[in-house]
Amino acid sequence: MRVRVLVTGGAGFIGSHIVEALVSAGHETAVADDLSTGRERNLHPAARFYRLDIRDPAAVDRCLAEFRPAAVSHQAAQTSVAVSTREPARDAEINVLGTIHLLGACVRHGVERLVFASTGGAIYGEVEGERRAKVGDQTHPLSPYACSKLAVEHYLDAWRAELGFHSTVLRYANVYGPRQDPHGEAGVVAIFARRILDGSAIQINAMRDIGDDGCIRDYVYVGDVVRANLTALAGKLGDRTINVCTGVAADTKAIARGLMAELGRTVTIGHGPRRAGDLLRSVLDPTEMEALLGAPVGLEAGLAETGRWFREHGP
Repeated sequence: MRVRVLVTGGAGFIGSHIVEALVSAGHETAVADDLSTGRERNLHPAARFYRLDIRDPAAVDRCLAEFRPAAVSHQAAQTSVAVSTREPARDAEINVLGTIHLLGACVRHGVERLVFASTGGAIYGEVEGERRAKVGDQTHPLSPYACSKLAVEHYLDAWRAELGFHSTVLRYANVYGPRQDPHGEAGVVAIFARRILDGSAIQINAMRDIGDDGCIRDYVYVGDVVRANLTALAGKLGDRTINVCTGVAADTKAIARGLMAELGRTVTIGHGPRRAGDLLRSVLDPTEMEALLGAPVGLEAGLAETGRWFREHGP
């Protein structure tokens, strides 16, 4: 069934992949993005484009009043833990207040369901030992970014209880894949891929001490994130929260070595201090995701696809 869907942040890394999949599936699709971190080259020619800042409630309202989406995939966000630590007020303005503006417009203009891009990679806090964090575990956000995402989850609970507004929360692990921006506050996979191809040295930031193998993360391929969003937008996941992840623990050095192997190049590995706000270990439980969506893409296969894209495309 053809559905009208708005993707906020649809010119960004994850959002543009969701837009591409929606258009390919025959859905009428629009993008709302201010192009502050999204890229004009990522805009799909078949999707309507609204250039707006979600901190502007009037602009958000005009967009929804004109396009009248049945569903919204809310990817627009300030996504950097480091930036949130430096600028917590800005992080909250975008991630909390911006989302409240969007939710208000959704209710006013008859949106049936919103899918929210939350964070499993930050919201649970430290996931120690061999544990994998499950939905229902105690949340322990340790950065302003994680706090803002958890706050929105609570707002969605309130909207559902008071207004009957339907939403699905997807808690992403560390997402990587083609089209990820290797510049600025980017993901480590994209940064490493570009630097390896350039023949430049890469740096592993310490988990605890300079020279260790770096923080441990759960890396999930963007295709799995797209699959989760399209299933949720169709209402097939219901009003629930699920982890979008692999459940596989990988340190930063393993990512560096995997990419060098995939790209067939070796570069110098340097070591830096721990970054403010970084968790030591974050690994999520994929059991529910696998039951609902099937097995995720493995890290080796995902790095191969990512490396192939970076070889074929410029920065």
